[in-house]
Amino acid sequence: MEKVIIEVARTEKGYSAACSLLPAWVVAVSGNFDDLQREVKESIYFYIDCAKEDGDKYPSVFDKEYELQYKFDIQSLLYFYQNIFSFASLQNLTGINQKQLSHYAAGRSKPRKEQAEKIMKGFHKLAEDLYKVSVL
Repeated sequence: MEKVIIEVARTEKGYSAACSLLPAWVVAVSGNFDDLQREVKESIYFYIDCAKEDGDKYPSVFDKEYELQYKFDIQSLLYFYQNIFSFASLQNLTGINQKQLSHYAAGRSKPRKEQAEKIMKGFHKLAEDLYKVSVL
């Protein structure tokens, strides 16, 4: 199954999404990430249906089974998880000062490449650790 990358960014009132496979295609919602996921799926179906009806070309990946993979920028990722994890716990996870993480989440500053990688590695390690946990 092929993965279709959906790039996600936080907006003032919600989220927006774009996909490099679909030129000029953008979805924006004033709401939460679940709202965005629902709108992305519906919008892709609509886009492909219209392309088929009009005889326009579209990426062949959409004729097979595909999986949507959401790729957040660092600001949007931290903003999304700040209600789940405190910045103190994110500091422990990433090794980056919680005040600096707060600045990244609010968009007051943008992380350097090395800092962004530390944040992603911290989240990936957490995911790996959670995946290994089993309940008796």
